[in-house]
Amino acid sequence: MTGNQASAGHLLRLIRTGAATTRGELQRATGLSRSTVGHRLDQLFGAGWLRAGAAGATGAAGASGGRPSARLEFDASHAVVLAADLETRHARAAVLDLAGTVLAEHAGPLLIDDGPDAVLDRLGEWFARLLTESGTAPAKVCGIGLSVPGPVDWESGQVVQPPIMPGWDRYPVAERMRRSFAEHTGGAALADADVPAEADALADADVPAEADVPVLVDNDANLMAYAEQRVGHPDCAAFLLVKVSTGIGAGVVVDGGLYRGIDGGAGDIGHIRLHDCQDALCMCGSYGCLAAVASGRALAGQLAAAGVPTASGSDVRDQLAAGQPDAVRLARDAGRRVGEVLVTVVTVLNPGVLMIAGELAGTPFLTGVRELLYQRAMPRTTAHLQVVTSELGDRAGLAGAGALVVEHLYAPDRADARLAAMGL
Repeated sequence: MTGNQASAGHLLRLIRTGAATTRGELQRATGLSRSTVGHRLDQLFGAGWLRAGAAGATGAAGASGGRPSARLEFDASHAVVLAADLETRHARAAVLDLAGTVLAEHAGPLLIDDGPDAVLDRLGEWFARLLTESGTAPAKVCGIGLSVPGPVDWESGQVVQPPIMPGWDRYPVAERMRRSFAEHTGGAALADADVPAEADALADADVPAEADVPVLVDNDANLMAYAEQRVGHPDCAAFLLVKVSTGIGAGVVVDGGLYRGIDGGAGDIGHIRLHDCQDALCMCGSYGCLAAVASGRALAGQLAAAGVPTASGSDVRDQLAAGQPDAVRLARDAGRRVGEVLVTVVTVLNPGVLMIAGELAGTPFLTGVRELLYQRAMPRTTAHLQVVTSELGDRAGLAGAGALVVEHLYAPDRADARLAAMGL
């Protein structure tokens, strides 16, 4: 690693990933001189991003009697991230440190079809209250991550043609979230264009100034997959998560990064058409979609028609927990339907892990998925496939939203631009 590849931002990445955590290891990994490594580290310490950890094992010098080298650590407490996971009928919000530790959290009813203004204004209230509860100043917030139940164009940060999010199509979510946060915390600079002078240093790199808190928006299945892969399956090079709740969607992580497709449409398997269900009307307006037959919303309708009081996917989950026979039967059938589609998806992607998550991710549904998958897919496709359920549960979306913000802000090029903006 030489030249631009050995900037302060690149050294930070080596430290954060554990690839090199002492000055000597950084020198060997980058080929930089001791003085240059020292200068780069001074930048990172000056920004408050690093701290000295406990002494590590002795290196080459230590083997001949030298003292153990001091380890370098990313200081996860120097800033916080705000994260929210929006469902159709409720939401969860939290203040997280940069390692993903929850400092304060709130979950409550919040209807996505009330529209973006109402929902984002309420989130601003929640965030302000959570900062107070955690004893954190608003100025310590370095970014906001939002998980939403619809397709997102990653480049623009806008929700695009969401079947279950009326009023959100192409809405400027990031700008409205910043304004709401500012209104509820008194931080006008967060919502306005009144950005500090050092923003000029960021203009060419397209990096927001520190006072202009970035708001990153992504699909819920994507963010759940991002978190679950990082936490439970970091060595899995191809990871697939399928969320089955009000709708059905998938998140794909390849070589540690999210695969979104060219405009955020990757993983939208809920709208694959089933040839024998042409009478099933989907929320998207089409007939025969997988989500119209096998989602939590679909099962709720089927149970209600059978005389079992059920209004939503969460009600279906409650019925399954109680062992209600019709719910168990329908969930297994729904799993088989999803399994039909996943035969093709798994054959194309060849993942090492297929994770089933969401409100229907219990034994009956999982059994149905496995039945079809192992019955229809070629043995080679499933020979090394693990079919599992969520490890992070209800907090997967929050964890993914928080991690996305941290990885965005501390990626090497962006970290270097931020250091330049601080005059370091």
